[in-house]
Amino acid sequence: MTNGDAISVLVVDGHQTFAELLGHALAGQPDLEYVGHALTGAEAIRLAAELKPNVILLDPDLSDGDGIAIAELIRHRQPDTRVVILTASDESSLVTRATAAGAAGFLSKNGALGDVLNALRTAHGGGMTVSTDILARLLRTTSPVVGPRGGGLTVREDEVLNLMAAGLDARAIARRLGISLHTCRGYVKAVLAKLGAHSQLEAVAIATRRGLIRPGRP
Repeated sequence: MTNGDAISVLVVDGHQTFAELLGHALAGQPDLEYVGHALTGAEAIRLAAELKPNVILLDPDLSDGDGIAIAELIRHRQPDTRVVILTASDESSLVTRATAAGAAGFLSKNGALGDVLNALRTAHGGGMTVSTDILARLLRTTSPVVGPRGGGLTVREDEVLNLMAAGLDARAIARRLGISLHTCRGYVKAVLAKLGAHSQLEAVAIATRRGLIRPGRP
């Protein structure tokens, strides 16, 4: 980064005017550094490799490909780069795919600019942000599997689940619990399997509906 300890951000959006407006907003934040924007998936992959931004703010509706698949590819090549999805779509399946691809945030374009800026900061810090309206819609549409109230979770798996609900990703959870990332990912997979979920966000939605997430935990 060229601006001290600022969080470098690459904007990926097929609408140039919108991308430039976001760039101006980012440039006005002392702790965020706007490093450029890409209008296509191919540009996003190239600029991500060249600029190595801390966070990518990405609209998955791109003219040359599936934005979620592009986000997953970038995450695979650059695991330290976080991706926050910003979209006008209201498809619940998009949220599930994004979280499965490793996205650290999923926001609606109808939301406030401040929420977007805070989501970028949260993503860089190892957390995850989902717009309340999107989470509410996911809660309504998710159909959890029938099973024991606790889902057969062990004490450690319950800890991992509640940290997921607090917005932490696998790396942050591993640091919090003092375990290796590999071990943490094993717990996450076990939680998803026992709750019949395909992503961390879906697991949290199912657990919330089943009363497994308690206020103030952890």
